[in-house]
Amino acid sequence: MTGKKAAKVPRAAYEQELLRLQTELVKVQEWVRAEGARLVVVFEGRDAAGKGGTIKRVAEHLNPRVARIAALPTPTERQRSQWYFQRYVEHLPAAGEIVLFDRSWYNRAGVEHVMGFCTKEEYQLFLRQCPIFERMLVEDGILLRKYWFSVSDTEQQERFRRRLEDPLRRWKLSPMDLESITRWEAYSRAKDEMMVHTDISEAPWHVVESDDKRRARLNMIAHLLESVPYHEVPPPVLELPERPASTGYERPPRDLQTYVPDHAASL
Repeated sequence: MTGKKAAKVPRAAYEQELLRLQTELVKVQEWVRAEGARLVVVFEGRDAAGKGGTIKRVAEHLNPRVARIAALPTPTERQRSQWYFQRYVEHLPAAGEIVLFDRSWYNRAGVEHVMGFCTKEEYQLFLRQCPIFERMLVEDGILLRKYWFSVSDTEQQERFRRRLEDPLRRWKLSPMDLESITRWEAYSRAKDEMMVHTDISEAPWHVVESDDKRRARLNMIAHLLESVPYHEVPPPVLELPERPASTGYERPPRDLQTYVPDHAASL
């Protein structure tokens, strides 16, 4: 982003446009299901760049049986001995499914490389194989979209501070997250190197400026919608049936069942 910093998107305008975009995402979901399409969306970026919040808004109104989030934990010893991409392949969509990767195979190009969790040989092998792997996915018909969430160092620091002080969000912080502050330039170089090797025509990177979370969410979702060749699928015609007349059923007495206490009554 160049020039004067854009003003933050007002909340009312944000919520109105977000609802409109989420309505379109539901249409994408129904198109994916009807056409048997396979959609993969990769969310990458620095810690606290806004990936998680955006994924939450993308998936908020979608059917979890159609659209699922893949956020893989640290690999097991057995997985470490496999081909690097193998455990990610297991989470790729079948026909009629959407998978949102909250971080992905690009862990090797970022945190594993910077923190020394992989060897230089493993890192170089990844940079060679990743474009081939992604071309194979696209050639097989998978719709692959890759988004990099870009946050400034000052905004990242402020988000870390807010998380540290917020008991509801402190779980999002780990010692490794905080160490990323001291390795800002190393992560920047790793990101630049990753882009050089993996920003391919078949699966290009799309950078999302994310210092303003509202703007980032709207921009990313709007771009995704524009990139998918979906159309509205007419829903099945449904009619609410008439409730049949009672046949004499009586509900059991309340004291035969255990009800949760009425906590709301104390408010």
